[in-house]
Formats: sequence, C-alpha cells, structure tokens
Amino acid sequence: MEPAAILTLLMIVSLGAALLAGYPVAFTLAGVALIFAGLGLALKGLFGLDMGPLDVGYIGLLPERMLGNMTNEVLLAVPLFVAMGVMLERSRVAEDLIEALGDVCARWPGGLGISVTLVGALLAASTGIVGATVVTLGLLSLPTMLRRGYDPGFAAGSIAAAGTLGQIIPPSIVLVLLGDVLSSAYQEAQRVQQIFSPQPLSIGELFAGALLPGLGLVLLYILYQAGVAFFRPQMSPVEAAEDRRPVGLGRLLRALVAPIVLIVAVLGSILTGFAPPTEAAAVGAVGAVYLGAIRLRPEAYLWPSLGLVALLGLAAYSQSAEATDSTVYLVITGLLTLLVLIGLSQALMITERAGVLRRVLDGTLRINVMVFSILIGAGLFALVFRGFGGDGYVSALLTDLPGGTAGTMIVVMLVMFILGFFLDFIEITFVVVPIVAPVLLAMGINPIWLGVMMAINLQTSFLTPPFGFALFYLRGVAPKELETRDLYKGVAPFVAIQLAALVVLSIWPEIATWLPGKIFPH
Repeated sequence: MEPAAILTLLMIVSLGAALLAGYPVAFTLAGVALIFAGLGLALKGLFGLDMGPLDVGYIGLLPERMLGNMTNEVLLAVPLFVAMGVMLERSRVAEDLIEALGDVCARWPGGLGISVTLVGALLAASTGIVGATVVTLGLLSLPTMLRRGYDPGFAAGSIAAAGTLGQIIPPSIVLVLLGDVLSSAYQEAQRVQQIFSPQPLSIGELFAGALLPGLGLVLLYILYQAGVAFFRPQMSPVEAAEDRRPVGLGRLLRALVAPIVLIVAVLGSILTGFAPPTEAAAVGAVGAVYLGAIRLRPEAYLWPSLGLVALLGLAAYSQSAEATDSTVYLVITGLLTLLVLIGLSQALMITERAGVLRRVLDGTLRINVMVFSILIGAGLFALVFRGFGGDGYVSALLTDLPGGTAGTMIVVMLVMFILGFFLDFIEITFVVVPIVAPVLLAMGINPIWLGVMMAINLQTSFLTPPFGFALFYLRGVAPKELETRDLYKGVAPFVAIQLAALVVLSIWPEIATWLPGKIFPH
C-alpha cells in the first residue's frame, strides 16, 4: 500500500476515534487534518516519500475557502432560517399550536400521537430546527400523554420522530447545507464527464424534491400511530370525555394562521420562483419577528401587517406588470415599505422588552457558530484528504464494488446509516458527502434524488442510539418515570419507517424528481 494511502486511512481512523472520545467536532476536524498534513509533509521532505499532490500550498487554500463560505449566498440562508425557528419557539407561537391541535385530536384513538406528528410537520415547515421542536414537544406533550395513559415508549418515540421531520420537510437547514455540498459535487462530476458548461443544483430544486417524500413520511407516521391505536388501544387510549377541553374555531385559527402564513410566505416564494432561498429566509426571519410581536401584543399590528401583505402582493403583481417605473408605483411602494419598517421597529422593541429578542439572538448565534466552525474544520480536513489523493482512493473503491451503480448506492447508504449511530448530521454532511457524492453523481445518479435519499438517511441519525441528538434533547426534558430503555424501544419503529421510506424512494425515484421537474424545468 502506498504511504499516502496509509496516512489517509490512519487520518480517517484517528478522526473517528477523536470524535468518539468526545472532543469538539470543529477542532477535531481541523486538528487531525493539521497533524497529518504536518506528518505527510515531514515524510515527504525528509525521506522523499510519495504523498500525492500534498504540499504547503494546499493548507494555504484554506483562507480562500473560508472567504468563499462566508460570501456564499446559499449559506447566508442558514442564520436567517435559524433565527426564524428560534423566534417562533421563544415567542410561544409553537406552544399555542401544540395545545390547540392536541385538544382537537385528543378525542380520537391515538389522537395525541397524531397531533404531535401534525405539529411536528407544521413546525418543520416553519422552523426546521430539530432541537427546538423536540424540546418544545417534549415539555408540552409528553407529560400530557403519560398522564392520559399512553405507553411511555410509544409517546417518547412519537415526539422524537415528529421533532426530526425538520430534517426533511423544507425549508430545512439540513437541505440547505446538503444542497450547497451537492451543488459543488454535481459540478465537479459534470467536469469529470467533460461537460464544460455544468448545470448547478439549486436549493429550490432540492426543497421541491424533498416536499413529497417529507409529507409521505408524515403519512407513514400517522398510519403507524393509527394502527397502534386500533390493534393495541391500551398503548394510546382515547381521552375521557370529562377531561376534554373545548376548542373554539377562533382559538384553532389563531394557532394555525401564524405558521401557515409563514410556510406560504417562505416555502411558497421559493417553489414559485418568486424569491431565492436566502431572500425567502430573510422574509421568514422578519415574519417570525412580526408573529412573535403579534403573539405578545396583537392589537398593535393591524396596519403594519396589512402593509406587509400589500407590499408582498404588489411585488407579486410587478412580476407581470409594465408600470413598475411609474411615479405612482414607486410612491406606493415607498409608503408601504415605510409602514413595514415602522412595524418591524415596533416588533423588535416589543420582543426586546419581553426578553424574547435577546434570547433569540443568543440562541441563533450559538447554533450558527457551531455550524460554521464545523464547516471551516471540515474544509481543512477535505483539503488534506484530497492532498493525500484520498478522493482518488474512494473513487476507485466505489467504482470497483459489485452491483454497479445500485451496489455502490446501497453501500454508501449503509455506511451513512451506520455512521449516524456515532456522528451528527453536520459532520456526515461536511466530511462524508463531499467524498462520495462526486463519484455517485459521475455514475449518472440524479442529484435531487440523491440529496433526498441522503437527507432521509441523515434524519435517522437523530434517532439512532447511542448518540441520537433527538434522544438527548428529549431525555433532558422528559419526566423521571420515562426510562432510557423505553425511549430507545419507542424510536425503533420510527427508524424502521424511515428505512422503509428509503426503500420506497429507491424503487420509485419519481417521488423526489417529479415535482422539481414540473416547477424547475431545464
């Protein structure tokens, strides 16, 4: 075996050992890369060993990569989506939704479990933050479900699985990060195929591809919960009539309108091509601030809200109008923008006085520092890995597997699933996907289908013990009577459902590719 191949293998083993030992991910990625880069350069300089194309210049490329990441318009959507989700969680908009839907569905067999799944889907489409969703559902729904006689494992599994829907239902931070990585890999694969005008993969296409599989996963969860309620009613009993709280239409609408408006504004603008993901994320962040302020002081936001709706309507109208340069149009647009800015300033002051805005900014900063620190560390690791020629070794390994493209795809999905037991989705996205994706895409695999398959596979990493983050989040807020054994037992059927969804999607890839083809025809 070549010296460069030996160091590449040792680098991967050392990375896995350091991560399992509990060292911080970003520093582990960068530290292991620097240690092996120094070792490789020393062996090359002192003994003249062949280390592939690795030289000092490879490390010098890191600042350029960091600058590229910081100026990447797609990645700018991540802080905005995070801010949107944290604001909805901190301002208790999500809490209102959970309580209202829970009271509506509690009168049906398995209704509380179904309501948790529906709330998880709505929060996924309006926040996309798994941790916040799992914690909110765990605090508000789990005690109620246990008090009403639900099986502890079934209740905990339903909540943990519903919280992870933010991984696959757009707008998802996972899809944004995965889409950026896959876009680079797709262009690299096309250059390998001697396509010198490569087509990029847009985040909007990946969002459209993930929409139907995500909704299908929600349906599978609900069918499982309904089946448990029918065949084993003792695990999910119907709420007693005397314990039911009346749910008025007004309360239900107040709870539903906020997230639905945000979903339509953000996801609708992306899928219709009205706005790219970054601008749509900005609309979502501003809309979340508005909704948080309306939750605190609903009487103060009639005119600013009407101004925002009118401005969005005017912007939509201007797409097909010829009079956008007229004085009247400019004056109306300016007045509506001023009204919206005044309303936004008031919303910021109200949320700040309530102590919400400061906590939102703090939470947003913490999450984004984690994501981008890992991104920088992974960039350095990828540089050194490629410097040793590791991408060539991986390409040769995958292309020589039996079974052709299907066999290679199965092996990659299996490896990602196993890694999900030990690594976080961010680590897999930034370290593993850039290595294997160019090889798979060069084999002619549809990039949208590949992205959705990977996203569902990464979703299982939140539920698989021992390091499933959804399990940690829920364990931290669960009552003492919920044992860890019950938690692991409860999530097992939902992991099986996700694997079944992968099988279905592999048999019928059109589930992921049909909608993008209709919305974004090339």
